[in-house]
Amino acid sequence: MRKDLIVISILSRPMTISTSDSLMRLPFLGWVLLSAIAQIMALRPFMNTAASIDPSYLIDITMRLSTVVFFLLMAAAVILRTTPSKKASGFEPRVSALIGTFILYSIVLFPRHDLSASAEVISASLMMIGNVGAVAALARLGRSFSLMAETRQLVTSGPYRFVRHPLYLAEEIATIGLFMQFASFWTAVLVVVQFVFQLRRMHNEEAVLSKTFPQYTTYRLKTARLIPGLY
Repeated sequence: MRKDLIVISILSRPMTISTSDSLMRLPFLGWVLLSAIAQIMALRPFMNTAASIDPSYLIDITMRLSTVVFFLLMAAAVILRTTPSKKASGFEPRVSALIGTFILYSIVLFPRHDLSASAEVISASLMMIGNVGAVAALARLGRSFSLMAETRQLVTSGPYRFVRHPLYLAEEIATIGLFMQFASFWTAVLVVVQFVFQLRRMHNEEAVLSKTFPQYTTYRLKTARLIPGLY
């Protein structure tokens, strides 16, 4: 009888944070893996083309390879990340995180421009720099990576020594390169909206980090948010 009561008690408990967090990873993990596969498929034409010493070719393929690495690293971070110790409360932080993350991908629904050779190099270079920077920041975050405003472990080393949000900075650099290929009034609106929500995400993350880690206040005061010496 006692064993039956124990089993019933266990089954009647609400879903734990760990189980809930694990289930929340699945949709994002699926999207990351599909994005990685799409980028790998986009590399196929390059593999069927003879190697070239053309700088634009090398920059373009490096940009695409760095994008694949970024998505695969993000997938690993989603799978291996630890359970959050604290989460931002309310509806707004979650909406800001989702819009800030996904709205920019709608830019590819707009017509793509034929850029000059020099503009193509600049665009691909910005995207490559952004992707490489994002890989560096994500690698340093490791199991502390999160899409929402959550805390796991405080990271202040690596690229985080110089700015508080190197991952967002890298993403915005890549965004400028992507925007060049789809530049229009409406895509400019998309970029502005995305950046506004990214700023809101930074605010939400800093608020929950300050509540969780007392040392974060000191770190925040001596470290720029995005651009050292400016902001």
